Amino acid sequence: MKLIHFMNQFPDEESCELFIKSYRKKSGIYCKKCEKVTHHYWFSGAKFFECRQCRRRSSLKSGTVMENSKLPLQVWMLAFMFISATKKGVSCLEFKRQLGLSRYETAFRLMHKIRAAMGRRDSLYLLKDMVEYDEGYIEVATKKLVKNQLKRGKGSQRQAQVAVAAESTPLEDSESGKKTRVCGYFKMEVIDKVDSEHVNCFIRQNTDGDVILFTDKNTAYANLEKVVNTHFTVTAGKEETNDTLRWVHKAISNLKRNLLGTYHMVTFKYLQNYLNEFVYKLNRRYFGEKLFERLIIASIHPYVH
Repeated sequence: MKLIHFMNQFPDEESCELFIKSYRKKSGIYCKKCEKVTHHYWFSGAKFFECRQCRRRSSLKSGTVMENSKLPLQVWMLAFMFISATKKGVSCLEFKRQLGLSRYETAFRLMHKIRAAMGRRDSLYLLKDMVEYDEGYIEVATKKLVKNQLKRGKGSQRQAQVAVAAESTPLEDSESGKKTRVCGYFKMEVIDKVDSEHVNCFIRQNTDGDVILFTDKNTAYANLEKVVNTHFTVTAGKEETNDTLRWVHKAISNLKRNLLGTYHMVTFKYLQNYLNEFVYKLNRRYFGEKLFERLIIASIHPYVH
């Protein structure tokens, strides 16, 4: 959504309340007492929902990413707009300045709440059919005194291991016979160790159906036949490996440039949230201005804390 459109659609707090109320009714309202999504009445005077079954009352923010926040809804809507409008993300300092927040910590918590909501939304979807898999090694912020004592390169304690998978559909031009691959959805997750146990767990949790999996010849992938229907390994040289695992390698490369260019350095504690934002936008790369409303839905979708 463009800023001028945002100003016209959400000029005040009331317009934001009406918009959120409308979308909450569409997505369903979770009753914490009934422990399920139930039908609710809306009381416009006091501005709360009431469950038809148990009569428990819920605020407009209750059960959403905005729960327990004292920030106005208009600030939250601006946050959704800025995060969804930037393809490569926005730094926390710039985010704080644009929203007019007084404290860096407030902006930081707000951004990570939204990133966590992005991750919850993407966890609803699984990869299917043909899937590429590999790992990326992302350098994380480390104290200078500790950093100098750690080794460099792959496997360094300076780096976090990130499992990356992508749907990859082969296509062939009927006239030229040229073969290409088209990417679908992506998944990224920080894993403790690159071994058979952790890799198998990641693949099992993030794929569905009779998956055909493509990997390189890492020994950590030796038992993947127990998890997927078919497992192919790349046995040729670098060029063939890059062709077979094109989309996971491209995603890892873009992720590193994104983190370095926008955030410069991230801590291990919050790395998964940054991955959530990157993958959420990557999976919705063709949504354009519709990404704003999709992020609203992800943020107010009923979930249990």
